[in-house]
Amino acid sequence: MTDDGSVRKRRVRYRGTHPRHFEEKYKELNPKLYSDEVKKVMERGQTPAGMHRPILVNEVLESLDPRPGMVGLDATLGFGGHALEILKLIVPGGKLIGIDVDPLELPRTEARLRGLGFSEDVLFVRRMNFAGLPQLLPEAGGAFDFVLADLGVSSMQLDNPARGFSFKTDAPLDLRFNPGKGQPASALLKSITEEELTELLISNSDEPHADAIAKAIIENRHQIDSTAQLADFVGRALQRLPVQTRREETKKSMQRTFQALRIAVNDELAILDQFLRLLPGCLKEGGRVAILTFHSGEDRRVKKSFLDGYRSGIYSQIAGDPIRSSAVERRANPRSKCAKLRWAVKII
Repeated sequence: MTDDGSVRKRRVRYRGTHPRHFEEKYKELNPKLYSDEVKKVMERGQTPAGMHRPILVNEVLESLDPRPGMVGLDATLGFGGHALEILKLIVPGGKLIGIDVDPLELPRTEARLRGLGFSEDVLFVRRMNFAGLPQLLPEAGGAFDFVLADLGVSSMQLDNPARGFSFKTDAPLDLRFNPGKGQPASALLKSITEEELTELLISNSDEPHADAIAKAIIENRHQIDSTAQLADFVGRALQRLPVQTRREETKKSMQRTFQALRIAVNDELAILDQFLRLLPGCLKEGGRVAILTFHSGEDRRVKKSFLDGYRSGIYSQIAGDPIRSSAVERRANPRSKCAKLRWAVKII
């Protein structure tokens, strides 16, 4: 009790020094209580758990040039970092349509942006992938002034072990953005051939050790149902690498293997191809598009689509070279290192 006789409220305590569950492990999952902890994590150049730091924000805004009254699309809403900055620039009178396929993160992002004062008149949110772009045209008044697509995986998905996106902690090997649709990566590995897996590792992640990794996975596929099991067999496949480089090279191959499988189970490249085909017909004259890619398979597709559009007279301007994150941003957010931003402007 306090001196005045009232019952003293106990301070909210962090559960133990070694909590078992992701929801209890990181203080920054509750930023209202632990704002100082969030700040410390960001100052170390890390992304706070449960959050996502948008990449190349200023460069995206410069490429799209959003202004009051414009109608735009954020085709990969994610945590809403880019969307928030865009919304600030299109009011009054503007409207942003935000879409995402993730049924777990989308409601949280919508609630967060609503809490910041953006009503349905300003922000329209819908769960879908961007291959269905034409379905949104009535909501946009017929066409968009600008379109943004950030093709990276969000930090919330990577960091939450329950989603099965990372080998850092053991979890069911899933890798689906929408856990209720399609088959998880563990099921894919049960049906794919060694030749198909080798090709998948090369085309989806440029994996230099694709043959050895595919062989190890296929030979042991019935023992692979979790992220740790997959990582273990990737590691076994690379035991012949020189000792001095083995650890770092194995880590990179694990990352590339998870990336290749994630792209496959979500059919990401086919969806991107359809999006790029539909995109010009959904932009107003003079409309702008900016796309953030994170590996060569994506970037090649975007580059070719924009170049073909420029040569055929669909786009009046395109990015000559991809825009990369600055040294300052790479230090502050290491996940920005592999990002490439390309933009295009539809002819008037």
